[in-house]
Amino acid sequence: MHLVISGLLIAGLQQGEGVEDLLKAAEAALKAKQLDKALPLAVKAVKLEPRSAAAVQLRGVIHFKLGHISESIGDFDKAIELDPRRKAGHWQRGISYYYAGRFDEGRRQFEGYQSVDANDVENAVWRYLCMARKDGVTKARAGMLKIGKDPRVPMKEIYQLFLGRVKPADVLAAAKAGDGAPDERKERLFYAHLYIGLYFETEGDTKKALEHITIAADDFPIGHYMWDVAHVHRDLLRKQQTK
Repeated sequence: MHLVISGLLIAGLQQGEGVEDLLKAAEAALKAKQLDKALPLAVKAVKLEPRSAAAVQLRGVIHFKLGHISESIGDFDKAIELDPRRKAGHWQRGISYYYAGRFDEGRRQFEGYQSVDANDVENAVWRYLCMARKDGVTKARAGMLKIGKDPRVPMKEIYQLFLGRVKPADVLAAAKAGDGAPDERKERLFYAHLYIGLYFETEGDTKKALEHITIAADDFPIGHYMWDVAHVHRDLLRKQQTK
């Protein structure tokens, strides 16, 4: 069940509102998946304090989740300008670059992220995706980033999938194997279907790509930014198929 933003909170913002109050309200709306409420709150926060990197970053996140890719990049760029410490770790900007078709910039963003976390399979995969779209699968596979130990299941198998060493069925089998709390198993299956879908897309099978990404988006809500990525990608694939 979605959270509901308190009417008293929204009403209270109309008088004596401050940036922190606006950001809290925007974050509450975002958590409740009420993007139509979150965006104007974030916009107002940026107007009140245009040099707040946190406000600009939050507005960029909301823009991305609404499918406003270029706007999200503009905000992410501005947030980095205001706070350069964000640059290396800004994987969200790398993902937005990917959807904007700015593949070289996306690749460089993910390469920079290695200095933050060299054990993140997802970082290597998104760099691969940028390279595959720009230079082809063969070159992307040959240049796959070397990743340390990512303990999340089934990240090891996802990494091997993009290297061409295992099949999608192996990723799903790893996600389903063993015990685990319901939320943990939900996350495993979400990531398995998301990355299998992205894999099929790079292999030219858009039908299977849409099938798996739709399963990730619709059947396994994990409340993480990557779940919103799945929704954005699903909607883009649907639009492509209806053209």
